[in-house]
Amino acid sequence: MDRATLRNIIDELKSEQLEEQDILIYLLHKVQDYYQSHYIPPEVGEMIAEELNVPPSKVYEVLTFYTMFSTKPRGKYIIRVCTSLPCHVPGGREIVEYLKKKLGVNFGETTKDGLFTLEETGCLGLCGVSPVIMINDQYYGDLTVEKVEEIIESLKGGDAK
Repeated sequence: MDRATLRNIIDELKSEQLEEQDILIYLLHKVQDYYQSHYIPPEVGEMIAEELNVPPSKVYEVLTFYTMFSTKPRGKYIIRVCTSLPCHVPGGREIVEYLKKKLGVNFGETTKDGLFTLEETGCLGLCGVSPVIMINDQYYGDLTVEKVEEIIESLKGGDAK
């Protein structure tokens, strides 16, 4: 991302009349969405700090505190698995084991083809339809291993966003 593109995004956010303290988080979301690998490169983090006139440590602090941000490239599809108790008890453990085996990765890793990144997350707020996973911005609930298999195969075929 070049500096002009970053400035355009900042100007767009400022025109939305966001609170000054909210601009950084919204900006990080927009910048991360700009990259196909769903991450924020270190040099762009430094540019963000310069453009917002905040210390680079502030940008890095936000990047590393919130699990939705990454400083490392991730897959096209980010699979977030809820491992809180309400999801883990009713079949969630089996979903986790299946995903790790099917994708050949552990939490925090990306498949060799760059298609999937598997991440562990706390409660997604959908306890009533547990177990639950989130893939990019889409939630899937009432899961079984068979349903997860269908979802993964559909994504491999390019049937999703």
